Amino acid sequence: MFHQMRASQFMTWPEELLHSYRSDLQEADRVGRNLVTEKYGRMMQSTYPQEYCANIAPYIPRISAGRNALQEGIITVQVAWARDFRERFPHLGEAMRVLTTVEDTPETTSFETYLRGELGTYSDRTVALYRDFVERLRHEQRNLTEETIRNTVRLAGFEDLAQAEAAQ
Repeated sequence: MFHQMRASQFMTWPEELLHSYRSDLQEADRVGRNLVTEKYGRMMQSTYPQEYCANIAPYIPRISAGRNALQEGIITVQVAWARDFRERFPHLGEAMRVLTTVEDTPETTSFETYLRGELGTYSDRTVALYRDFVERLRHEQRNLTEETIRNTVRLAGFEDLAQAEAAQ
């Protein structure tokens, strides 16, 4: 399932973004950073804030105010896309994470928080390319959530989103 979901995501990305992210992974490996652990650690800022401040934040790279603003702009667009998708495909939407950080609990992490953790592991180059990708899609009135989940349901054997929605 993890492979299917990641493949669905990466199938939407332009080649330059894929290459940049691969470079991020290679650099992280070279310097001994575990980006998966770091992503989940960053997510704990919302789900376990005291533990995050005491035991995680001191050990992961800080994010500058400018970088944070860039990420939050991306997150705002993507949360809107996810909300729109959930309204149009409610049965598929039920299978998604809760949507916003205010819905986070120690047991449940939202799409917004997950995305924030993920973006926090990208290099400045990758997050800038990702922002450009998101802005291009927005300008073209495309929905990245829809495109990603369309890939997911096709990999699962459905013809399209409507068929997958009806099967839920």
